[in-house]
Amino acid sequence: MSSFPHVRPRRLRANEAIRALVQETSLGVSNLIYPLFVMDGKKQKQEISSMPGCFRFSMDLLLEEIKEAYDLGLRTFALFPVIDPKLKSEDAKESYNPEGLIPRTLRVLKKSFNDICLITDVALDPFTSHGHDGLVDSERILNDETVEVLCKMALVQAHAGTDIVAPSDMMDGRVKCIREYLDKNEHSETLILSYSAKFASGFYGPFRDALSSNLKFGDKKTYQLDPANAREAEKEILLDTNEGADMLMVKPGLAYLDILYRASQITHLPLIVYSVSGEYSMIKAACANGSLDEQKVVMESMLAFRRAGARGIITYHAKDIAGWLKDLT
Repeated sequence: MSSFPHVRPRRLRANEAIRALVQETSLGVSNLIYPLFVMDGKKQKQEISSMPGCFRFSMDLLLEEIKEAYDLGLRTFALFPVIDPKLKSEDAKESYNPEGLIPRTLRVLKKSFNDICLITDVALDPFTSHGHDGLVDSERILNDETVEVLCKMALVQAHAGTDIVAPSDMMDGRVKCIREYLDKNEHSETLILSYSAKFASGFYGPFRDALSSNLKFGDKKTYQLDPANAREAEKEILLDTNEGADMLMVKPGLAYLDILYRASQITHLPLIVYSVSGEYSMIKAACANGSLDEQKVVMESMLAFRRAGARGIITYHAKDIAGWLKDLT
């Protein structure tokens, strides 16, 4: 009697042990990067209304949050500053203040945890009164003048102890300039994670709420990538590779898995994906009304990022995922 069908792929799915044996993609706590919002003050923990379960922390409570995450195995953290509106200006001078919020936070965290990796954002939008990532002249975003400020900002962060500076501004040529500026000022060991493929996305809204950095005019389409363009993203990736980036970012995540995969095919640099605030908030909303199982869809999303080529994933679910992974061991 002839067998039908001749090939039976389901044999490799017969039980948990076999499925684990042939699993192609894995997710570990070392793949996770936990983004955190830091603010001035004491005993401050403010929930972000558009991002349930995410908070702005003052320094003292940030230490407690990182300790909890550390105990779950997390070691890499991305810091984002919530700047007092009185310190914001058109020239973003506060961005390179050596006694500013981020430099002070870096020094405290490095003193408290000697084996964590800290990533700091290099962009002007938290510090500008208009909310754009660059300096402005008559509502035109200035490229080269902005890069000069970004170099100063990156150097201040390197002096304060950051492991990785992450330019997220999308100005042309900033990776080369930051690399040369850091090297010239004795910080050749500081890594650059470039937001190479950062799109002008509608998924960033809750993040801007978190930082109170909403735009006062216009949009970011003259410097962030058009969501319709994949080849242009490849060009940015190759440029930043050649300019000296150590790692590359694709942002947002789920709607840009094709870009992440394309990047994995054209560069050997480690790829980081940012699962952004809008993705987080959508999942939270769907789970709150009972439409989705949060753990299942979050873990599935993380595997999708890894499958598409990401080494690291910035995710607001990082602490939850670390707990789930710990429960599985």
